[in-house]
Amino acid sequence: MFNIHREEITWGGRPLIIETGKIARQADGCVLVQYGDTTVLATATAARQPKQGLDFFPLTVNYQEKTYAAGKIPGGFFKREARPSEKETLVSRLIDRPIRPLFAKGFQNETQVIATVLSHDMENDPDIVALVAVSAALTISGIPFMGPIGAARVGFANGEYILNPSIESETESSLDLVVAGTQDAVLMVESEAKELPEDVMLGAVMFGHREFQPVIDAIINLAEKCAKEPRPVDVPDHSEIEGYLNDLVEAKVRDAYAIADKQERQEAVANARDEAKAALVKDDDATATDQIIGNAFKKLEKNVVRNSILDTGKRIDGRDLDTVRPIVSEVGLLPRAHGTALFTRGETQALVVTTLGTSDDEQFIDALEGTYKETFLLHYNFPPYSVGEVGRTGFTSRREIGHGKLAWRAMRAVLPPREEFPYTIRIVSEITESNGSSSMATVCGASLAMMDAGVPLTRPVAGIAMGLIKEDDRYAVLSDILGDEDHLGDMDFKVAGTEEGITSLQMDIKITGITEEIMQIALDQAKGGRVHILGEMAKALTESREEMGEYAPRIETLKIPVDKIREVIGTGGKIIRQIVEETGAKVNITDDGTVNISSSDAKSIEAAIKWVKSITDEPEAGVIYDGVVVKVVDFGAFVNFFGPKDGLVHISQLAPQRVGKVTDIVNEGDKVKVKLLGFDDRGKVKLSMKVVDQETGEEIDPNKDAD
Repeated sequence: MFNIHREEITWGGRPLIIETGKIARQADGCVLVQYGDTTVLATATAARQPKQGLDFFPLTVNYQEKTYAAGKIPGGFFKREARPSEKETLVSRLIDRPIRPLFAKGFQNETQVIATVLSHDMENDPDIVALVAVSAALTISGIPFMGPIGAARVGFANGEYILNPSIESETESSLDLVVAGTQDAVLMVESEAKELPEDVMLGAVMFGHREFQPVIDAIINLAEKCAKEPRPVDVPDHSEIEGYLNDLVEAKVRDAYAIADKQERQEAVANARDEAKAALVKDDDATATDQIIGNAFKKLEKNVVRNSILDTGKRIDGRDLDTVRPIVSEVGLLPRAHGTALFTRGETQALVVTTLGTSDDEQFIDALEGTYKETFLLHYNFPPYSVGEVGRTGFTSRREIGHGKLAWRAMRAVLPPREEFPYTIRIVSEITESNGSSSMATVCGASLAMMDAGVPLTRPVAGIAMGLIKEDDRYAVLSDILGDEDHLGDMDFKVAGTEEGITSLQMDIKITGITEEIMQIALDQAKGGRVHILGEMAKALTESREEMGEYAPRIETLKIPVDKIREVIGTGGKIIRQIVEETGAKVNITDDGTVNISSSDAKSIEAAIKWVKSITDEPEAGVIYDGVVVKVVDFGAFVNFFGPKDGLVHISQLAPQRVGKVTDIVNEGDKVKVKLLGFDDRGKVKLSMKVVDQETGEEIDPNKDAD
């Protein structure tokens, strides 16, 4: 009944098993991949006929995590998996990026890849397993896929690279890098680092590429046993139309791409395209011919721009290869926001806002590995007006989630420790103009906005996007690429970091001829650009402000003994609710005895701190305290002076002079100042009023007046 094929290797010290033939046999390709006890099912399916009228490859990638994989039931009211989580969206993009360039040119059939996490061992992250599974499913499917690809996660600790570190050990690593590619080339890199130098980052990429070669070999071995015959791809010959179009409008396209201003350039290009269509579109088959001409025109644009850069060393806007566009940085734009920055680089602009919150604002993340709290949030918005277009708003696209996460990774390495800065930080980047690398503008703006808000960053962070034009042995590495250079080029290489090192690296390569030498040049050139951008940012703000804005909440932290937590909370939360209600401050206590007290009013914080300390601290002999008389007896007065603690002021300690009757000096409810003299043999508190000036609270000599 089943025709099962299986490959098994030891990879990174754990067994990797790739199996097909038992599950989902009606899909074009399906494999079950197990790494440790993490298991992913991947399917690949493509329509039988091409979809007409498209100028892009209709590929959909869906990565999905089932909670049963970790022995859990989904949270919420409906108790079933609903819309994709942030991680599911990010991993879907992670899979899409290296496989998309490898489909045969001209293949326009709708294609869907689904990777489903069936089991999670809490040690091996399913994202790498999913990449391997998708690669294998496509390779055996008969879909024209020029793979397979391999993928690996690389860590770095104690000066050594680590292949596929476990989820637990990732916390000890200064690098979290995912690399994917073919036997010959790297196609995708996604990483987060703790200010690592360029050579370490490049070494990690090459280490990962070497280490996933056994996976590619295993997929090839599997394909030799069971792969379907590749589908034929009919690529029509339009060379005659392309030649005629070149003769007709090539000069105008060349002139258009000599215009520096984006909108003027786009208008000139559109006019040339319209002229070509008017001359070539046939009435009897307008749709098909229109598409053919559109594709031919794109090919012409690509040739014009790429050859011009390689021949002249000059860019579309006239810049040299390593020149960064003019930068203007401003901070403190919005009066009520806690921190703001407007970062403008050429025709790309980001308005970035920092908001500081308390522990009540932390985000709960319900992941397969368990529920945890996130205290640093970064949200990126790309409205259609930023590129002069009309479009839909009100939902978050995959692209927005991906760009926001890239900036989030770039900033994490320089955030202050939680115990030193116990705030929840939310960054929102509104892209108000876009012409190349708005994600890196977000990084620069986020750094400035946080410094404007008084977040004590270790160092400022800047980001830059690099590009590549490569034809045979000729190539040019471009710093701070424009949108057109991204679309028409061979590489999108984003690098963010400080003056000390890289904090995030993302690379997508559209061709298979990128060498280690080219990547080294790109990294070195990016470092020079990054340092230049940091210098421009410093014109607005060089370091974090010492004081936060007047509208930001204040948080004070103190530590109490763990055995005192119950006393501060009180029965059923009675005491802590009373503190909050009467002082107006928010009080949060963690299991280790850390108490965060927050309010926009300093007096509220001071009152709450004093209240908590009165419960948890022990009174000290020789210290003067404020107190209230709670009971009067013949031999003295009992004073509540330290939270719930009372002590006796003996009649002889009420005043410097002889006191005949206690009520001549104090009555119940009177506010007094007392000094703690010490404790008697039975541990009872001994207080004195006569050694304290009741007006000023200063200690006095009670015998001075008598003398």
